[in-house]
Amino acid sequence: MKQKLVFATNNAHKLSEVSAILGDKIELLSLNDIDCQDDIPETADTLEGNALMKARYIYNKYQQNCFADDTGLEVEALNGAPGIYSARYAEGESHNSEANMKKLLANLEGETNRKAQFRTVVAVIIDGKEHLFEGVVKGNIIENKRGTTGFGYDPIFVPEEHNKTFAELGDEVKNRISHRSRAVEKLCKFLTLIQ
Repeated sequence: MKQKLVFATNNAHKLSEVSAILGDKIELLSLNDIDCQDDIPETADTLEGNALMKARYIYNKYQQNCFADDTGLEVEALNGAPGIYSARYAEGESHNSEANMKKLLANLEGETNRKAQFRTVVAVIIDGKEHLFEGVVKGNIIENKRGTTGFGYDPIFVPEEHNKTFAELGDEVKNRISHRSRAVEKLCKFLTLIQ
């Protein structure tokens, strides 16, 4: 029987991305699938803390094996910002990708160091035991948006060893090389070991 695992998100982009990576090894459930409409707090000051906070919330309330992730874009010239605030970087705007990209590009205007990295931390709780997995992809922030696929900062981030943005590479390539896929692949390996 396939192992069931709740992914503590209702973000359709994330769900399809992770579902594609996990394949048919795991039965992936969303928060909707377990009838969770709660606004799960993300008030920690690290990606690890936020991922654990979300996973613990689901595990404690629903008693289901689960995992949660938190992702941040960390820009070298901005001392790691936007980091944990990546989704709400533009003040007063929650999950507004356009506003977030506009603010980031404005903050990098005239800056020659465009190095950045996407970092995802996945926290999984299986039978009460907690585990963390990290995925990182390094790259650069370009000056103008390019591409139409993906979400978030994808149109302005070019991963190392590529000359196209995540938004130009398309989902299939992005899912192979992304920070989230690297963290989720580690999660997959772990899940196969404990089955």
